[in-house]
Amino acid sequence: MTAALHAAPVHAYSRILAMGAARGENAVPNDDIVGPINSSDEWIRQRTGIATRARANATTSATDLAIAAAKEAVEKSGIDPAQIDLVICGTISNVQQTPSMAALVADAIGATPAAAYDQNAACAGYCYGIAQADALIRTGAATYAVVIGAEKLSDIVDPTDRSISFLLGDGAGAAVLGPSETPGVSVSQWGSDGSRGDLVGMNHTLVEFRNGTAPWPTLRQEGPSVFRWAVWDMVKVAKKALDDAGVAPEDLAAFVPHQANGRIIDEFAKQLGLPDTVKIGRDIETTGNTSAASIPLATHRLLEENPELSGGLSLQIGFGAGLVYAAQVVVLP
Repeated sequence: MTAALHAAPVHAYSRILAMGAARGENAVPNDDIVGPINSSDEWIRQRTGIATRARANATTSATDLAIAAAKEAVEKSGIDPAQIDLVICGTISNVQQTPSMAALVADAIGATPAAAYDQNAACAGYCYGIAQADALIRTGAATYAVVIGAEKLSDIVDPTDRSISFLLGDGAGAAVLGPSETPGVSVSQWGSDGSRGDLVGMNHTLVEFRNGTAPWPTLRQEGPSVFRWAVWDMVKVAKKALDDAGVAPEDLAAFVPHQANGRIIDEFAKQLGLPDTVKIGRDIETTGNTSAASIPLATHRLLEENPELSGGLSLQIGFGAGLVYAAQVVVLP
C-alpha cells in the first residue's frame, strides 16, 4: 500500500501586513542631466512630470537598497524574521548574476533558511511577486513572505540616450505578506507579449561586451510605442483586474500604477474613470522611474502621506520590458 503524502496546511487568503522603502541617496535635478541629451528642465517636466530622480552612490548596490526596504517592512509588520519563509525579489539591475539578491536579503534580515529567489519581470516585477507570494501562502508553501522590487538603474543607463536616460532612478520597495481570514489580494491579471520585446530593453548583451564588440549594455526604449501600449492595452488589463476583483472604480481608496511617466499616469486615471475620491500614487516627480521598485515606493509614500487609506482597496498595475504586465487589487496595510 502506498503511503499517503502529507500536504502543507493551506490558508484561505493572504494580505499585505506592512511596507518599507529605500531610495538612492542623491536627488539629481533635471539640470544635471540635460547636457548629454541636449534637452531642458522644462522639456523633461512637461513630458514626464519628473523634477528630480533618486540616484544611489557608487558604493551602494541594488541589494543594499533591497535590504534597507525589507528591514523596514519586517520591523513594521511585527513579524519575527525567523517566521519569514519566503523572499521574492523583482529586479533587472542586479549586476551580480549569482548569488541571488533575494538570498542575500533573506540572510540580512534574519530569515535564513527562507526560500529565496529573484525574478525578472521588469516594471511588473513587484506585482508578479505579489501574485506569487499570494498563491504560495494560500497553498501552504509559505506562511510569511517578503516581496521586494529593487533597482539601481543608474548602473545600466547611458546618459546620452534621449529615449530613457532622464527617466530612471534608484530605489527599493518591500512588502510583508501573511495569512488572512479575509481576502487581501485579488486574482492577478498577468501576462506577456514577447513579440513586442524590442520596444524596451537592453541594447547589447554581456557576451558582446565581453568580446569587445559592444559597449556596456544599457536600457533603451521606443518611447511613443511604449506610451500607446501603456495607455490603451494596459488600461484594459486594469479594468479586467477590477472586474475579477468585483470592485468598481468608486470602491477604490487608491490607484498605484507603475511610475513610468507622469503623462501615462494621468491618462491612465482618465481612461479608468476614477472619481476624485481615489488617491493616485505619484512618486515619479522626485524619485523617477524605478522599474520594479516604483509601485511599492509609490504605495509607501501614499500611505505615509495619507495614513487614513490603511484598510482601503488599491488597484496596482505594473508594465514594462518583455513586454510584461500584472495587475491586482490589494487591501492596503
